[in-house]
Parts: sequence; structure tokens; C-alpha cells
Amino acid sequence: MKKPILVLILLFGLLVQTSFATDGYYRHGYGIKYSALAGSGIAVSLSSLGAINNPASIVNLNDQFEINLSLFSPMRDYTITGNPSGFEGTFGLTPGQIESEQTMFFFPTLGGNMKIADNMAIALSIYGNGGMNTDYPTQTFYDQASPGTGVNLEQMFVSGSYAIEFIKNHSLGASVIFGWQRFAAKGLAAFSNFSSEPGNLTGNAFSTSRGFGFKVGYQGQLIEWLRFGAAYQSKLAMSEFERYEGLFAEQGDFDIPASWAAGIAVIPAANWNLMLDVKQILYSQIKSISNPLLPNLQTSLLGNDDGAGFGWKDVLAVKFGVMYTGVCGWDFMAGYSYNENPIPDTEVMFNILAPAVIQNHITAGFTKQIGTQNEVSLAFMYALDNSVTGILWKHQTSRQSKLQ
Repeated sequence: MKKPILVLILLFGLLVQTSFATDGYYRHGYGIKYSALAGSGIAVSLSSLGAINNPASIVNLNDQFEINLSLFSPMRDYTITGNPSGFEGTFGLTPGQIESEQTMFFFPTLGGNMKIADNMAIALSIYGNGGMNTDYPTQTFYDQASPGTGVNLEQMFVSGSYAIEFIKNHSLGASVIFGWQRFAAKGLAAFSNFSSEPGNLTGNAFSTSRGFGFKVGYQGQLIEWLRFGAAYQSKLAMSEFERYEGLFAEQGDFDIPASWAAGIAVIPAANWNLMLDVKQILYSQIKSISNPLLPNLQTSLLGNDDGAGFGWKDVLAVKFGVMYTGVCGWDFMAGYSYNENPIPDTEVMFNILAPAVIQNHITAGFTKQIGTQNEVSLAFMYALDNSVTGILWKHQTSRQSKLQ
């Protein structure tokens, strides 16, 4: 592809501001208690949904079942300044500040665990990722065939876990994970000349994919006041999004990236628990997520192995939580988490569709015992605003384009 064609995506000035509330597109925490702790707690056993974070945790619990419902309300918008270059055969982006119309998402999460021996337990967890939905009421890329622009990615996972306490206060666990996801995009017809399969680029119905992976974990009491936990989740090898094989690299491939986490829990005094976790999500393993927009859009068609992607980097998250227990049947929790922004300022354009830029999360919650066997929990999370700014411009003299 000739270099001048690159100008079709460039403006004299492009400013993008977006907001999103996750660790990339992962939730900040799974399970109400762990969510109230900002996602920390890999070293402690708080509920059956701890198997999602660390399968080794379930061996320390009595038989239980829980249902969670999360409400997620991200506010996404972008602002574009500047006008199309006017260069023949090119297009720009629609100027203005545009807000995504879809701002409310619900996430049910189910989990249960059961002791099968004094030192062994099994668990089943059903959970999901979501909120990766943008619905802009404008033709962002001047797609005349669509009145709006956006994408929708939804993911669901079913995890079966087994844990064993191999020596006193030390356990190992493993999970088999089934993943299901679906995706749809609209308003991207302007990229048809850059696609290996223009008919499978945009405006199609939902496309689904399925795949499997695993997770392994350890949890143990190192000394009386210190616990340690760690877990690793493999990449989930997913089938391709066939209706979007002209958009995502590797013919529609969109695997679930691998991740690892480790953390400690300190008990400084009776009823107190302090938790510190570190987690990394390896987005760079997935070409459809990590391939940069440029120069890939010049050198390879969308959908090819080296086709353009979202340019995401690996994300490292640090999570801190504090828990106070035993106050007349009440437990109180709070937390803070910080994660790196996966989107460099050179990758703003494609990420108008997936603005996962939030970095700071503040959380709080409580649990109230009801009788001897039941309890109810409630958690809150507030994500601080964040934005990414990028500039795209064309060198007028040489007609060579540069991304700054």
C-alpha cells in the first residue's frame, strides 16, 4: 500500500477524550466482597467467588452459594478538533464532542463451593466481562451506511475449580475455564479499502466465539500474621469472530489474554486485615488487541496477521484493601486500585471505539450477617475521570504522514 493512502485517517488536529471503568476491559474485582476491596484479596478466602481470583481459596470455606448483581455505569465521550485534510481519496473524523448513549450495564455473577473431604473442595463460578459497548449517535468515520458508530463486546465464563490443602494452612487449586463471547461493530465502512474481507468488517449481526483455558493458584499462611496468595490464568484460545474476520487481526481472532496475580494479607490486630495485590494482564499476547494502528494500516490489510489493531500495552494493576470484621455481625471493607492505561497517545483513533483508559478506583462496602447461615453484602466503586490525548497530522510538503 502506498504511503499517501495513509492520509485517509489523518487530520490536522485530533483530540480524543474518553472514559471507561475497568482494568482494561476486565472488571476491577469479581464478587461483591472482593469488589469492595478494589479487587484485592488473592491471599484470603472470603466467599465462593474467590475461586475466580484464586482457585486455592475455596478449601478454606464451608459449603456456600451466592448470587451477585453488579450495576456498571461508565460515561464515555470523545472530542475531535480539526477538519479533514481535503486530500483526494481521504476522509477525516467528524468534529465535535460526542457522548456514548449506552451508559448502563448489569452483570450477574453466580458461585458455589462444596467440601468433598476435610482437605478438598470444588467450586463452580459463572461470571462475565462487559461494558465494552460504545454507541455514538454520529458517523464518526463518515460511514454513510450507518447513522451511528460503535462496538459491543460481551464475555461470559464458566469455571470449575478444585482445591486441596496439601499441608496444614497451605493449599493448591486449579480451574478449567470455558469462555463465550460475542461482538458487533457498526460505522466502520470507511475502512473497507483497508480490509482483507470488506463484507466481514462492519454492520453485521453479532458474531460469537468459544474457547477454553485454565487457572492455577496457591494460598498459604506463612506466619501467624501474614498470608500469601498467587495465581496464573492461561490465555483462552477462542474461535474466530467469523463475521468480523475483515476487522480483527488473524482473520477475526480475539483470544482472552493471560494474566497473573500475587498478593499478601497482613493481620496487624484482631479483626483487621490489610491486603495488597499486584496483577498483570498480558494484552500484548493478542494481536487483534496489541497490533498498532500505524504503520500496520499501511503495510497490511485489516484481518491479516499483521493487520492494524488497538495498540494496547500490558496492564499492571496494584490493589489495596482493608477489612474490619466482627462488629455485631457487620464487616466493613474499603479499597483503592491503580492500573496502567493500556492505550498510548499514538493509538487514540481506533480506541474511540474501546476507550478503556480509567486508572484509579475507590471502593467501599459492607457485609451483614442474617441469622447463622446467610448474609448480604453491598459494594460501591467510583472511578476517577481520565483521558487520553493524541494528535494526528499530515506533513504538507512531502505528503508523508506522521503520527505524533
